[in-house]
Amino acid sequence: MDIATEEEYASQSQLLKEFTDICNIDKAWIFKSENGKGSKGMFSLSQPDLLANKMRKFILSAHISSETSNSMTFQWAPFPVEMESSSIIVPSPSGSRLLVVKNSENDSPTQFEIWGSSQLEKEFCVPQSVHGSVFTDDWFKGISWSHNESLIAYVAEELAASKPKFDSSGYKKGNSNEKDHCSWKGQGDFEEEWGETYTGKRKPTLFVVNTKSGEVRAVRGITSSLSAGQVIWAPSVRDTNEYMVFVGWSSNIRKFGIKYCNNRPCAIYAIKNPFHQSEADKVDVKADAGVDSPLCNLTQSISSAFFPCFSPDGKYLVFLSAKSGVDSGAHWVANSLHKINWPVDGNLSLCGSLADVVPIIMDAEEGCFPGLYCTSVLANPWLSDGCTMILTSSWWSSEVILAVNVLNGSVSRISPMESDASWEILALDGDNIIAVSSSPIDVPQLKYGYLIDNIQSSASWSWLDISSPIFKCSEKVEMLLASRQFRLIKIPVKDVSTCTTRGATNDFEAIFVSLKLKNDAPDPLIVILHGGPHSVSTSSFSKSEAFLSSLGFSLLIVNYRGSLGFGEEALQSLPGKVGSQDVNDVLTAIDHIIDMGLASPSKIAVIGISHGGFLTTHLIGQAPDKFCATAARNPVCNLALMVGTTDIPDWCYAVSYGIEGKNIFTEAPSDEHLSLLYSKSPISHIHKVKTPTLFLLGAQDLRVPVSNGLQYARMLRERGVDCKVILFPHDIHGIKRPQSDFESFLNVGVWFKKYCK
Repeated sequence: MDIATEEEYASQSQLLKEFTDICNIDKAWIFKSENGKGSKGMFSLSQPDLLANKMRKFILSAHISSETSNSMTFQWAPFPVEMESSSIIVPSPSGSRLLVVKNSENDSPTQFEIWGSSQLEKEFCVPQSVHGSVFTDDWFKGISWSHNESLIAYVAEELAASKPKFDSSGYKKGNSNEKDHCSWKGQGDFEEEWGETYTGKRKPTLFVVNTKSGEVRAVRGITSSLSAGQVIWAPSVRDTNEYMVFVGWSSNIRKFGIKYCNNRPCAIYAIKNPFHQSEADKVDVKADAGVDSPLCNLTQSISSAFFPCFSPDGKYLVFLSAKSGVDSGAHWVANSLHKINWPVDGNLSLCGSLADVVPIIMDAEEGCFPGLYCTSVLANPWLSDGCTMILTSSWWSSEVILAVNVLNGSVSRISPMESDASWEILALDGDNIIAVSSSPIDVPQLKYGYLIDNIQSSASWSWLDISSPIFKCSEKVEMLLASRQFRLIKIPVKDVSTCTTRGATNDFEAIFVSLKLKNDAPDPLIVILHGGPHSVSTSSFSKSEAFLSSLGFSLLIVNYRGSLGFGEEALQSLPGKVGSQDVNDVLTAIDHIIDMGLASPSKIAVIGISHGGFLTTHLIGQAPDKFCATAARNPVCNLALMVGTTDIPDWCYAVSYGIEGKNIFTEAPSDEHLSLLYSKSPISHIHKVKTPTLFLLGAQDLRVPVSNGLQYARMLRERGVDCKVILFPHDIHGIKRPQSDFESFLNVGVWFKKYCK
């Protein structure tokens, strides 16, 4: 590294560190005060610790009180409390107790702690002989207190299968767990996992712990092919906790990767609480559910059902579905919302038929509701009327807060219509909402929303700014962000004649970030491309993007057709046309910005991850003279190579063939299939590439295995193209470990300044 480059690294790293230090809010909970005056808030925060290479977790509390009808005061605790080694925390329904789970490391037990207002009340240690780690991810995770707080249902790894034992004489009979220095354990049968982020994780299974005795029981009677998650308690009948409801994902031949894939078939089931079962009900945990099984499939008429939630009165069960993804093969799609009438006497045979609440929006009209795109649902999303759910969803290029009436299906946007920023709900305070709002140029800000009349519309909600110590940033960061501006830009579709649906002809969008005061010439432009392809870049704050902007770049963040939040027809227009439609959309967006005089055609860089990396490497091959620098993070470069190594080979078929790919997918592609996959890939254009390219690769990536990026990088070097590869040995697809994320974007900043300034 020469002296000038080293100085650039040192300078940029100081700035990047100031952005990195900004905290995140992960969750929030609100409890009523004991004296009935005001509320108490508990906020779960996280902050990267670069030296320790982990995210540090904190809890910060606040007392919430109302001064007048249109003002709120948050009295914050003087300091946060670190939740060291805690995996997950879950308050009880009454708010009087707090469950803290500390997952085991190696062979040590999982620890359950139940805290009261001033002390530790109970502590249970669950050994590996009962189950493995508790699931804490956003998909399988399910931890639910029963209504009377006597039981806690949760999802954990099933008990490890016994493995063969060998000694100097050969195979040793028996399954003794005793350690013997003169023997060793074999590997046993290979067991499929759920792909990316689930390496080494056994099947998710349901358990229940008694909060008084600490006794843990496995939930019996679940079909052996089902992986369980998202468990909640059904309404109690005669003050007993009889049933639990959970989501089950079936897998027989293979478990395909499930991270970022809501198209995996799943259903909602009900099963009896193991502490409530009679001896006759008890079944072996490995036994398949038959005709007389205690397991009841509540959603047999639909191929996808997840995020179950009971209405406050317990009369109906509401859930989301991604049926469109199951049918089409697209790996993330618009949601529909459904409900089932729940029998108040607990007789599951009387469960009502499935009713549609919010359908999939096929053609999203400008300014109108484009459909539901929810990545999570609050544990208690209900207003006091008992029929209005509050949800966060993508709406074009922003995140918004929606109110959904599950009785009549009406949907209204209640975050401000005039705001181009993104809004996300954190918690409900009675009928009021605590949310966070941010934009590409604004660090997150706490907001408090209250209804000013009984009509659910954006005009009926007033939003207050809440002063908070959470999102503090340095004066330098404040000054740099204050010098920037952003806007959402509509991009007309260029190739309308090739569109087969009306929704595919609608404008797509890009988020443009630039200096407020124009220079004589536009700043160099960085084009940022999201992965998926069925994902979306929203107008929220991103520390890495704000850092790149602060280096003196304009940003063009493109939501090409196929992105979430624009209606199902626009999303489904992309499968089968990757490498052409999405590439043309990005080029159209760039030319549109150049024609507006907002960018110089000679100073353009591009960066993308996953499918965004697919587009990045396609662009430098199909438009080799357009870009002066490129950064590709775990890019899809060769679908013909990826199909045999990825945890989602069906995705390769879906994006290449469209809906037909679902029917012709095979684990053993023909030469005809491989030829088409290759022709759709960036590697088919590599002979034209001359753009200096930086590769950032996670060696443990199961989604886009590292061989994809390395093959492409080696071929570039063979052709004399300036190329740099940084391989992170312990990172997976997202490259999110604090040190890896920091080094990634530091190198991106230095690389782009080298070639674009």
